[in-house]
Amino acid sequence: MVWDVHMLFRRHAAAIRRSLVRRGLTHETAADLTQETFLRVLVSLPADGTENHNPKAYLFQVSRNLGLNHLRRERLADIVDLPDEIVAEISDPTPTPETIVCDRQQLARVAAALDELPERTRRAFEMHRIGGRTIAEVAGELGLSVSRTWALVHEAYRHVVIRAGLI
Repeated sequence: MVWDVHMLFRRHAAAIRRSLVRRGLTHETAADLTQETFLRVLVSLPADGTENHNPKAYLFQVSRNLGLNHLRRERLADIVDLPDEIVAEISDPTPTPETIVCDRQQLARVAAALDELPERTRRAFEMHRIGGRTIAEVAGELGLSVSRTWALVHEAYRHVVIRAGLI
């Protein structure tokens, strides 16, 4: 027998999720375990020679087992609900060393991309995107039309995105 997991999901996922909620799980956990049920079935379908080919029963049994395992794990671990203020004090807002290195490399790529631009294009881009000036203000300072200034900023932005690998 060939199992059409997509069809089985469409037919039984909602019922499996409801059965998990009835067993005392939250809606979010039930949704996660429903997904896990179908992932487990995708990874290891029952053998073809298995008696009682009842996909619905098999899916519900897998979900029941996952739900029981989840509840057992929850009973073993003490879960404390902390207020947001305490969680904010615990968390460290400083970036990890990997994030710092990655961000510095990204900044170097952006700087190199900006250096490749013609002077007027780079200046228009920096005034608008970094300096926070409007296109009209940049156009007035550079002595260009608003549409030409917009084209320069757009060209610079596109160049930086492509060269820095931001897409």
